[in-house]
Amino acid sequence: MENPQDLKYTKDHEWIRVEGTRAIIGVTDVAQSLMGDVVFVELPEIGAEYAPGEAAANIESVKAVSEVFAPVGGKVLEVNTVLEDTPELINKDAFGEAWIMVLEISDTGELDNLLSAEEYGKLLVEGE
Repeated sequence: MENPQDLKYTKDHEWIRVEGTRAIIGVTDVAQSLMGDVVFVELPEIGAEYAPGEAAANIESVKAVSEVFAPVGGKVLEVNTVLEDTPELINKDAFGEAWIMVLEISDTGELDNLLSAEEYGKLLVEGE
């Protein structure tokens, strides 16, 4: 699957869609593929604050438990509670309906530390 051009990425396979000072965050298609079948998602608490790179959520698959890191610092405004009942949505629609959380970005300058779709694609090729 192509990585959407309108998103930013982390080396840990999270994606971020920026809308003003709001950041919608999920895991990439590569991440869900590496995890295998997702069976449980532990979402962060609304109002919790995270620093960039801090573990904010957990995804449990048939293979392992994987942490989801905050790509930027901020406060959790929303979580995708649909994932509590249908965690397998991460395997089916990683870049769409399976978003994990929305953060209010505390420092938009941190966005400069993220990867473009092209840079993320190169990272994947180098990692193979």
